This record gives sequence, C-alpha cells and structure tokens, in this order.
Amino acid sequence: MPGRYATRTIAIVGRPNVGKSALFNRLAGRRISIVHDQPGVTRDRITAECNLTKTPFSIIDTGGIGTQPDDTFSQEIEQEADIAIEAAKIILFVVDAQEGLTPVDHHLADYLRKTDRPVYLIANKVDEDSHSILADEFSELGINPAFSVSAAHNHGITQLAEHIDSQLPDPEHPEIQAQDPIKIALVGRPNVGKSSLLNALLEDDRTIVSDVAGTTRDAVDVPLTHGDINYVFIDTAGIRPRNKQDNSIEIFSAMRAKSSIRRADLCALVVDASQGITAQDRKIAGLLADYDQPCLIMANKFDLFHPDAQKSDRIAAMMDEVREGLFFIQHAPIIAASAKTGESVRRLFFGVEQIRKAAWKGLNTGLLNRIMQQALVAHPPPSGKNNKRFKLLYATMAQHSGAQRPIPSAEFILFCNKRSLLPQSYERYLENSIRKNCEYTGIPIRFTFRERPPRNQGKR
Repeated sequence: MPGRYATRTIAIVGRPNVGKSALFNRLAGRRISIVHDQPGVTRDRITAECNLTKTPFSIIDTGGIGTQPDDTFSQEIEQEADIAIEAAKIILFVVDAQEGLTPVDHHLADYLRKTDRPVYLIANKVDEDSHSILADEFSELGINPAFSVSAAHNHGITQLAEHIDSQLPDPEHPEIQAQDPIKIALVGRPNVGKSSLLNALLEDDRTIVSDVAGTTRDAVDVPLTHGDINYVFIDTAGIRPRNKQDNSIEIFSAMRAKSSIRRADLCALVVDASQGITAQDRKIAGLLADYDQPCLIMANKFDLFHPDAQKSDRIAAMMDEVREGLFFIQHAPIIAASAKTGESVRRLFFGVEQIRKAAWKGLNTGLLNRIMQQALVAHPPPSGKNNKRFKLLYATMAQHSGAQRPIPSAEFILFCNKRSLLPQSYERYLENSIRKNCEYTGIPIRFTFRERPPRNQGKR
C-alpha cells in the first residue's frame, strides 16, 4: 500500500459500530469515512493523512470485523482488515466503553496478539471524565498502552496522535514525500468497474469488487506512487439517479462522491463500454462540467465491446459513441481499457500527464486577442435588445497563483461592454475558437468577464 508516509502507517480495527470511522475522521481532520449507526457501513480500507503532529502519518480505516453485519461481504471485509494490518506499523484496537467488553472483543484481542505489530487499546466513547471508569473493564484483555478517548467530542485525540508520532519511524525519501500528490477521483454510475480499475492499477485487491451494484459506499482515498509522481486515487460510490437511492447511506454516499469531485485535481469518468452511454453517465459528466473539473474518460469493459471486430474498428466505433453521448466534454481524452484483462489500464497515467502538461500551456496576450478578433469578425455576435451587440475590448489569460492546484483550469479574462449581451452558444463558439489554436486536452476553459463602466460614471 504505497503512499507518502508508507513507513508511518497505522490501522484502525475493531468490531462494527465502536466508532472506528469517527476516530479516523477525527485524526484526519475532516469527514472522510461515513459515520452511521448501522453496523458494517465501512466496507473498504480507507486511507488518509493525520496532520495533528509535526510529521504526518497515514491512517487506515477498515470495515468492522468479528461479526456478520453484512453476509454478502463479511469475508471480503475481514480480508481487507488483514491487508491493512499487514501494511501498518501500529494497530489501534477500538472498543466501545459505553457498551462494555464483549466476546467479539475477546476474539479480536486474541487475533491481534498473534500479529507482530504493536497494538494500542482505544476505549472510545468516554465522553466525560466521569466515564473513564468504564474503560477499566478492558484491562483484562492485557493490551497496553491503553487510551480513553471520545472521537465524537475530540477528547484525548491530540495526546493519542502525539504518542503515535513518537513511536513511528522517520519518513523515507522526504524529497518525494514533500510533493503534493495529484488527487484523481474515479467517478461514474454503480457497477461500471471503478473499484476494479483501481485494483488493476494497484495490482492489489484494494477495494471490494462485486457484481452487486453499490459495493463501494465511502469515497476511498488510496495513495499511489507511479514513477516519481505521487497520486491519491479517490474511489467514489457509484452515483445513482436520486429517485433510485434506496436509503440514507446511499444518499450520503452520493453526496460524498460529489464532494470528492470538487476536491479532486482531476476526475476520471468511468463508463461501461459494453452498455454504451446512459442518461446517468451524461448527468455525471454534467457535474464535471459544472464544477469546471479537468477530466478524462475511461471506457471500461472494452473487451466486451464488439469483441469479434478488428481492434482499430472497435476503437473508432467506441470513440464515436462516447463523443456523441458526452458531447459537452469534448475536450476529455478517451481511454479504451479493460480492468478484467488489464488492457490499457495504465494508459490512465499517460492521460493524466497529457492533461497536466496541457494545463500549464500559456496563450500569450497578442495571439489570444488575434484569435478572438478573428472569431468575432468571422461570425459577429447576435444583436440584442435595442440592437446592441457584445463588444470585446481586450482579452488576457489569468495568471496562476503560487498556491495553484496541480492541474488548473484555463481561465481567460474578457474586458467587454456588457456581459448579458453574450449568449451561451456564442461563449461556446469563442471557447472552440481558442481550442482550435491551443488544444487544452482535458482542461475546461472558463471566461471571467470585466464590464467597462458606463461613460458617464463619476460625472455629475
């Protein structure tokens, strides 16, 4: 499980509903894992960084183990926890102080003692000092050190983080780890193969893969280093149409997926090549366009797309089908891949690098203004109310700030007479005129308008 802090990794384990995800979120400093009182909500290993200490460390949240909250996935969940334990330097064994010691806790304690990793006992839900006596019951497990915390109320979290930090080794390769990773969100409707693609990239059964739609519930952050570039892949829950979301967990998962789109540097829209483009694919692509997100399209299950035809003909037909169905993100490169066979999966990295380079292409002011004026002369803007037309006075490219995201959008500032005189269709025409001269592969183009003040402004 490579990441920026691979040698400084802890795993959070325990039976379902003891507050593992709440502790994970508290250490991460934000809500990543879904916290819900239904046992078995967390199914995959979820990774994030804890920045409460001077040197960050990686934390892994696992699905609840030791009971059968979800018969369909219990075996896979236990396997996920085993892999997380193997990757960790320290294991946090979380128990519920309010509920008390259970046979499952005894079973897990016996299991964890067989590992060669240090195990910390975390008595969670000690919400007040008067509740600390509740943790004494767990001393019979013989696990030390032990900490009493309340993840919900942020009690004892800082002290726990500082102790963990003091016991972890210094990070390896600090020159690589200092780089901010590129965050890539895998988005799409359920069962198009997002988790399978991620597993193929990792060459590891990292997230639970099943033919049951909706297996992934959390947005799963997975660090990965390819070459000398750090990435964080965000495997999101499949986004169903709102009227088909079965329960509150699915609704919250869809909200989390949308939040992941916003925080990602780039989105990979995964579609099922064997089924073609659906209305829900178009809706999700619309979200990417609305959020001005750099993106590419992974046409998964390409092995099932007209498998008996010539490969060149298959690719051409698939490209035409995707372009026609997702016409409003024409700038997104398309990769035909198969997570099942591994075909072209790693071309995703080539696509990301292509987009990253395109994002930093500049368009000098002189050339930009010539492109815009030629477009205006070839097809003048339509006249509006009182026979007035949109007039472009000057155009320039916005300068990227020092704190810019790794893959910025292409933003152009247009000084004009009146923004409201420019129809949206003409705005797309100006965008296409720019793309003919500078492709901006995978990069959205955004216009910011600065209106000229009225001539009599400031006069009495």
